[in-house]
Amino acid sequence: MLLELRIENMALIDSLQLDFAGRGSGLAVFTGETGAGKSIILQAIHLLAGGRGASSCIRGDCDRAVVEAFFVVGEDQPEVLGLLREHGIEYNGGCIVRRIFTRNGRSRFYVNDRLVTSRLAGALTENLVNIASQHDHQQLLVARRHLDFLDSFGELWDRRLEFGRIYGQWQNLAARLHELRQQEQDKEQRRDFLTYQLREIREAEISPGEDTELILERDRLKSSATLADLAGRSHELIYTKVLEHLPQIRKNMEQVAALDGSAGELAERIGSACFEVEDLETALREYRDAIPRDSSRLEEINERLAVLKQLQRKYGQSLEEVAAFADRAEQELASLDSVERELASVAGEIEKMSAAALAKAAELSRARRRAAKKLSTAMRQELASLSFPQAVFEVIVTDSPGKGMEALHPAGRELVEFFFSANPGEPTQPLVKVASGGELSRLMLAMKCLLARRDQVDTVIFDEIDAGIGGKAAEAVARKIGELSGHHQVICITHLPQIAARAAEHFMVAKNVHDGRTLTAITSLGAEERVMELARMLGGDSLTRQTLAYARELLELNSSREV
Repeated sequence: MLLELRIENMALIDSLQLDFAGRGSGLAVFTGETGAGKSIILQAIHLLAGGRGASSCIRGDCDRAVVEAFFVVGEDQPEVLGLLREHGIEYNGGCIVRRIFTRNGRSRFYVNDRLVTSRLAGALTENLVNIASQHDHQQLLVARRHLDFLDSFGELWDRRLEFGRIYGQWQNLAARLHELRQQEQDKEQRRDFLTYQLREIREAEISPGEDTELILERDRLKSSATLADLAGRSHELIYTKVLEHLPQIRKNMEQVAALDGSAGELAERIGSACFEVEDLETALREYRDAIPRDSSRLEEINERLAVLKQLQRKYGQSLEEVAAFADRAEQELASLDSVERELASVAGEIEKMSAAALAKAAELSRARRRAAKKLSTAMRQELASLSFPQAVFEVIVTDSPGKGMEALHPAGRELVEFFFSANPGEPTQPLVKVASGGELSRLMLAMKCLLARRDQVDTVIFDEIDAGIGGKAAEAVARKIGELSGHHQVICITHLPQIAARAAEHFMVAKNVHDGRTLTAITSLGAEERVMELARMLGGDSLTRQTLAYARELLELNSSREV
């Protein structure tokens, strides 16, 4: 159950901590004028569950906000305990879920002061709190959601998920079979095309980096005349102006070294330089003579580069990519031969998976039809206690059109729709067509009461479940919520004094302006304050002796009841 809720810098709240009774069950109500911010509790739980829009909830003068809830966790909540143990989170009878979110859209989630993913925080919160908002009422008007309600009532979700897993495997196999059959049809055409591509690449006998080397050689050939002229003139200058004087230079320096020992090193260096010049002359002459002058080679290179460029245009931006394409083509050619074998294998797997899916669907169908009868009866009983004494509620289960696997869908093979009649003698019709706003609220309350008895969630939050309800129906709704609070913690945002009077805890939500800032305040009401608030709910702004007396009577009447 929810024991504490702390909110900082969210919406019109500066700082707020709500402490609930902690008795394991009971009813807590939030009342106040329209627009005061009563739904802040709902919004806070929504954000703890990983809901979006957190940054837009931050107070205008703040950069971050915090929402934190402390839940008591019992041994009768194995889903919650399992999640905590699975993720190695220590707990001592409690679970603190916290979300810190900033204006830039970033959020951090903590469970018992340990950083966790939003997915885990959401899973824990959804197993700790069940919310029935006005939006949830509208889900009853969506026929495709009726199957979800039935499976929740019948505790069939595990079976449904198991079927969904098998059906998903069958879908994947069916898609692969279709792909293989298409490949089989296109196999010969594809084989010819791949063979042509592979032959074109292999006959070119490409080698990595070949194009780069050819481009360098081509550029040399284009400049061969200039290179030959420059190299030739340089050789002539060395040969005629330098080389013929080198013997005399060496001889002179040998004589200098003989007369002056200190010049010996210099003489050796000059001698080495002379030998180096002689080597350079030889190298330059060889370079000049090796410069290609064959125009046919240039044409040959250009033709080769054109072939390589064509391959790159068709198969890859580089020769390495072209070679990789050829490798893949070889592999695909080899795989074409295995298509027939795989096709037979997949067809066999599909036959097995189809049989498994049909068997699971039949098992699920039988369980759903049993659950549908029970839900129809249970809803009639619940509605009778909600001022629908002769209402008829039917869960109609029909098979999807088609035969075999064609009749299946990811949730089974059934189509489920709720039929309803509020008036005796009138035939039932699809609920989505006949339910009014007030009827819809009571239908959802009846459904939530039934589901709450089956799940492990201790805390149920109702957001204005009383919409469109008054008179005897209002008293019936209040009585039903009171019954539910006998074994669950119920938090109710309400406009009905009949519900508020039954509460063990009563919080009033109000907006106040302080120092030019609008703030939402939530106050736990004492006995006399509750009388005043109930009187306001009964009579509006004008408090009279009669409304005050009736408010006091409501409180006294409900204080004598077991809530």
